[in-house]
Amino acid sequence: MKKSQGVLRKLEVPMLRYIAKRIFMLVPVLIGVTFLVFALMYITPSDPAQMMLGANASPAAYAQMRTDMGLDKPFFVQYVRFLFGYKHPVFGYRGLVFGDLGRSYITNRYVFELILSSFPNTVLLATGALIMAILLGVPIGILSATRPYSFIDMIFTVLALLGASMPTFWVAMVLIYFFANKLGIFPAMSDPKQTISLILPMITLSLNSMAILMRMTRSSMLEVMEQDYIRTARVKGMDEKVVIRKHALRNALIPIITIAGLQFGALLSGAVLTEKIFAYPGIGSIMVDAIYLKDTPQILGSICFVAIVFTLVNLVVDILYGLVDPRVKETKRKPKIKHKKEGLNAVA
Repeated sequence: MKKSQGVLRKLEVPMLRYIAKRIFMLVPVLIGVTFLVFALMYITPSDPAQMMLGANASPAAYAQMRTDMGLDKPFFVQYVRFLFGYKHPVFGYRGLVFGDLGRSYITNRYVFELILSSFPNTVLLATGALIMAILLGVPIGILSATRPYSFIDMIFTVLALLGASMPTFWVAMVLIYFFANKLGIFPAMSDPKQTISLILPMITLSLNSMAILMRMTRSSMLEVMEQDYIRTARVKGMDEKVVIRKHALRNALIPIITIAGLQFGALLSGAVLTEKIFAYPGIGSIMVDAIYLKDTPQILGSICFVAIVFTLVNLVVDILYGLVDPRVKETKRKPKIKHKKEGLNAVA
């Protein structure tokens, strides 16, 4: 009961104002992201009309198809239709704002239907990779910070540099070669319904995040350990574990939460190669197939969906800032001090 009251006290007026400000700032970010994605697809040398009709249709048929699909309109008109919909008996859709971008050119299924059916698999993979990275990266970073410049610290530093520098696709192929082909411990192809088949792709995704979290935890802990209140706690005779857990780690959480949140967004968007290599049915595989087949609605929908999720993850991280550290909350504005005009002849 007391814990719940403490949480409610944190959600006071400054905190609610802070959350409202972050949500308000999210709107132009989302508009900018969707505009950039649509602009990149607009300049891409692909013709949806030719995909629909094939290579043997007449120029008049191509022109009529572009008119029906709304591709003959100016760029900004197409962008507004992309956001708020386009009325047409065959190619019409309600728009990105209402969660509808029409049907895929290849499968003839609704774009967001395909995305929502595969995105939970990507979330499962990214969540497992992030948990693995946190459970290993943060304790190793704490251990390195408590023994700076020692032999153990040097070993973990070298391993972190290797983990951060190795390409994801190379790690995936090495793991498949040794653990699937040679040893036969894990399957080479992944299936969300088989837990054992998720281990290799999770390890592949987690290595880079694990290295980054380890280095960030180490540097943040070293900075906090040099503060005066840490020395005071040690002088008072507190146990070293209590000093590290309750004082040092808690104050070092801000950058760790930042990196963990950003890494989760990066894992969601960066799982494309991993999913394709392990034949995992996630949103990354759909994006690769759509790009290969030039399925414009599916490409637009997938990229915009991942970008929106990434920005929402950043919003959640910003809100966690205010809950962990009250210093990042929006404070009340100080009243402006009115300066009295002092004339040159004020002194009599």
